[in-house]
Amino acid sequence: MKALQFLILAGFFISMVSVVRDLPPRGDLDVPLHREQSEVGSPTAGTHYIQNSYKDAGTDNIVTVVLADYRGFDTFGETVVVFAAGIACLLILRGRRES
Repeated sequence: MKALQFLILAGFFISMVSVVRDLPPRGDLDVPLHREQSEVGSPTAGTHYIQNSYKDAGTDNIVTVVLADYRGFDTFGETVVVFAAGIACLLILRGRRES
């Protein structure tokens, strides 16, 4: 059984190393993430957020605008999931009280 676990771990390690080797260098300006326009000529999402965040929300902090305004429902959903998990852990760890 340990040999099988080792082989699975070694396979996972080899696949991760091969993927990391294919990543572009850090800070490379030619990667698609840093382009202002996509292949079809439309502005990328990052460019839109940077150029329009203050006009859309009136807040200087771009991170706050993206999390609260652009992704508000998604962020709220994530918050609900974390809150529910915390309540579940609290109820499980509290245990039953004997009467």
